[in-house]
Amino acid sequence: MVIAVVLSRRVQLSHLLPHRNAENTALLIGALAFTFVGIVLSAFRWQRVLATLDVTVSLFRLTRHYLASLFVGNFLPSTVGGDVLRVTRLGAETGDSAAPFASVVLERLSGWIVLPGLTFAGLAMNPTLRTLGRATALATFVGATTLIALGAVLVAAAHPKIGARMSGAEGWKRFTGAIHLGVDRFRRRPILALEVIAAGVVYQLSVLIFVFLAAKALEIPVGFTAILTFFPAVAIVQTLPVTIGGLGVREGALYLFLHPLGVTSDQAISLGVVVYACTLIVSLAGAPAFAAGGKRKVPAST
Repeated sequence: MVIAVVLSRRVQLSHLLPHRNAENTALLIGALAFTFVGIVLSAFRWQRVLATLDVTVSLFRLTRHYLASLFVGNFLPSTVGGDVLRVTRLGAETGDSAAPFASVVLERLSGWIVLPGLTFAGLAMNPTLRTLGRATALATFVGATTLIALGAVLVAAAHPKIGARMSGAEGWKRFTGAIHLGVDRFRRRPILALEVIAAGVVYQLSVLIFVFLAAKALEIPVGFTAILTFFPAVAIVQTLPVTIGGLGVREGALYLFLHPLGVTSDQAISLGVVVYACTLIVSLAGAPAFAAGGKRKVPAST
């Protein structure tokens, strides 16, 4: 929150919202549409992970669970996070919590492969972005560090003497065991693993289009390759558990990465707020799904 306070002292509230005209309104509507599309695509990625674990669930139901989890995470002062809600509801439906837990862990981890890859793709596509000094160096560092950390986790979890022993355990050991189960399944079914990665790429691209449209609505002078390069790093950094919903961290990171391209602190905060607001608005669609609860598996009659 310190970052948010520092930046808020330098921003004019009148600059936080887009100018009201037909073009900017259309761009914001497009941003909201891509926010929802991104949720559906994220649910599809989850579905492909579940297929690897031999669990079949309709995309409609997974999308409902995703929306409900977003509503919980964004609006309710609950200690039960959105991912926990997804695990518990899907576990109640399937009668088994192990596979839903593993699927959520693996789905999240797949993002740590895709996000750095998009950053490096953006740097490769636009040579100008490789000459921005601290912004370029930090984006490269975030991407490389994420891949190295992910590699270390995967290697440890895949090891038969480490990951296998932790399968079915509780706490952080359960997390490692879930990764071990997923890596083992992906080895046996590499096509499904590629489907998960491909679904993750499409999902993240929809998020980047959403951010790009929001930037255009705010008349921020950045191209799509800049968003492609730097927003994945922002997405990684904002997951640090230091603020609610990444508020402040996201805006500070946007300013740090985009300032060399001429983006002011006002514009960076405005973009962060609009991105967050679009997510909150779409999250409201999860209220009915949360209130309705999940279906429970009907025990077989004896």
